[in-house]
Amino acid sequence: MLRRVEQAGPLPLFTCGSLCGAVMINQPGATHGGQVLYQTAVQGRSSDMLRVVLLIVIIGLVLVGPQLWTKRVFAKHNAPRSDYPGTGGELARHLLNRFDLHHITVEPTEIGDHYDPVSKTVRLTPAIFEGKSLTAITIAAHEVGHAIQDHLGYQPLAERTKLVRVAQGAEKIGAVLMMGIPLAAAVARTPVASVVVMMAGLATMGISTLVHLVTLPVEWDASFRRALPVLRQGNYLSPDDERGARSILTAAALTYVAASLASLLNLWRWIGFLRR
Repeated sequence: MLRRVEQAGPLPLFTCGSLCGAVMINQPGATHGGQVLYQTAVQGRSSDMLRVVLLIVIIGLVLVGPQLWTKRVFAKHNAPRSDYPGTGGELARHLLNRFDLHHITVEPTEIGDHYDPVSKTVRLTPAIFEGKSLTAITIAAHEVGHAIQDHLGYQPLAERTKLVRVAQGAEKIGAVLMMGIPLAAAVARTPVASVVVMMAGLATMGISTLVHLVTLPVEWDASFRRALPVLRQGNYLSPDDERGARSILTAAALTYVAASLASLLNLWRWIGFLRR
């Protein structure tokens, strides 16, 4: 119930006696102080929102920026070159023969450029396999770099191959476990069951994150310690083309950095959810 408080001053003040049981006293500057508090609260909320927006922008730039830059760099150097004697697939075959890796095959694929250490195969997408551009030549040499790593017994590549096999099965198990959290909680009728299932799911996701982290040094080695020196020493590229090839390999490496960060952020998000 609202009641009026009689004051000697010109401004009457109303209080809610039924709620607080107290009478507010109209003091000089009280209204101004309330405005200051209100403005401070609004500014605080605006500042928090600005931080959130900035964080989202930074995360977006880190995750999406490298992919956009990579596409731009690849497109820049993707024009056909009549001065190149062969395609990316032909260069890959030539380099493998040069290093006496005749047992390794080269074939086209639709699932991305990669080297398969199990079947000993360099697989190139049609644009790289059939292309006669700087991008095609550089990417083909990079995948041959992985074949050279495998031939020399490069340990990080072997470890990544093992982790990939484990991660492929673990991701499927992790997805089932994460979807099974509500069912586990309903059957066991205790939150402990859902927490246990979630922890198991996080562990499987952690394996995927580890694969991404191990991939970084493997890709860097294949690019800058294998492919680029081979292209330089064999005089396959002019000095200008070598700078372009370095840009292509750097852009490709950044996509792996972005993938690693995305995996870490996803794991961190689930850990934060679990801590609640």
